[in-house]
Amino acid sequence: MPTRGLRRGSIAVGAVAFVAGILFATSASVFAGQESSSPRDLRGLVAAESKRLEDRNAEIEELRAEVTALQSSLDVEIVPPTDAEALALGLVAVAGPGLRVTLDDAPATATSENNDDLVVHQQDLQGVVNALWSGGAEAVTIQGQRVVSTTAVRCVGNVLLLHGRTYSPPYVVEAIGDADALERAIDEDASVGLYLDYVEQFDLGWHVEKVADLTLPAYTGARTLNYAVPAEETP
Repeated sequence: MPTRGLRRGSIAVGAVAFVAGILFATSASVFAGQESSSPRDLRGLVAAESKRLEDRNAEIEELRAEVTALQSSLDVEIVPPTDAEALALGLVAVAGPGLRVTLDDAPATATSENNDDLVVHQQDLQGVVNALWSGGAEAVTIQGQRVVSTTAVRCVGNVLLLHGRTYSPPYVVEAIGDADALERAIDEDASVGLYLDYVEQFDLGWHVEKVADLTLPAYTGARTLNYAVPAEETP
C-alpha cells in the first residue's frame, strides 16, 4: 500500500511537471514575440507612446484640413466663432504681457521622512493654474501646452501627464494678463500658500517672473470628450 501510494504521487508530480513545462514554453514564446515588437523598458515605452501621439496629432490636423475643405465646398453658411469664443476655446495663439511661474522638486541634498514632501504634485500645479485664472488670465500654458476646459493635470510620482505626453520637472506655467493682478492672485491663493510652506521647509523650487511679451500657442489636441455609457445588459 505505501509503495502504491508513492507511485500514484510520482505519476501526479510528473503530470504537473509536464503541464508546467508546456505553460512555460508557451509563455516564453509569447513574451519573445512581444519583445520583438515593443519595448520593455519605461524609457522605451514613453518614447513609443510619444511617437504614437505625434502621429495621431498629425492625423487630426489632416482630418481638420479635410473638414475645412468640405465645409468650403458646401452651400451652407458656417458661422465661425467670435474672437472671444476662439480665445476661450484656445483655438488661436495669443501674445502679450503676463507671468511665468516655475515649480521644481527639491534638490538631491534635501531630506524628509516622507519622499512625497520633496516633489511637485498635481495639486500644486492645479493650484497655480486656478489662481492664475481667478486673477484674470486670458490664456494659460503648462510646459508650453495650452490649457483648455478639457485639460486634465495628472501626476504619477513626479512625472506630469498632460494631453497624452509626459514631462519631468521643472514645470513652467505661463499666463497672459495683467501681471500685477496675476501675482496678487497667486500670493492670496491658499493652495499656493501651502506649497510655499513646503518650499520654505524642504527647498522645493519656486520662481515667479513678470514677462513683458509672452507668446502662447493654440491648442491642437483632440476636442472630443470621452464619457462613460451604461453597460449593455446581458441575459
